[in-house]
Amino acid sequence: MAVVRHTSEDIDLLARLMRAEAEGDGRLGMLMVGNTGINRVRSDCLDFKDIRSIRDMVFQSPGGFEATQKGYFYQAARDVDRDLARRTIKGERFHPATRSLWFFRPEGSCPAQWYGQWNSGRYKSHCFYAPLASECPNV
Repeated sequence: MAVVRHTSEDIDLLARLMRAEAEGDGRLGMLMVGNTGINRVRSDCLDFKDIRSIRDMVFQSPGGFEATQKGYFYQAARDVDRDLARRTIKGERFHPATRSLWFFRPEGSCPAQWYGQWNSGRYKSHCFYAPLASECPNV
């Protein structure tokens, strides 16, 4: 059962985002990007109060994803990408992105905080950041 409403177009959008942001980190890295996106749709807090759909999340500006804002969100979704997107839409979560609302790819080590949010861990090239449970209980 899905944790957010979606259409087949939403699956493609999420799949393309996951691929654009984390293909170099493999399938697990892509799943973690998907977790972050789905968390933004569900959260209704902080920078994501007006995010009501996968489309809203993918194209959020400002505060959205680098892939859609800097032009490397152009690759078509593949079947494997769609399968990964469906897994995150169904609620599968992967540490350290279980509750993350942000991630980024630093040049060096992960800062303990990023824009006031605590580091929940690193997977390959990306650091993940999650709000406190009291800030975002829906995540």
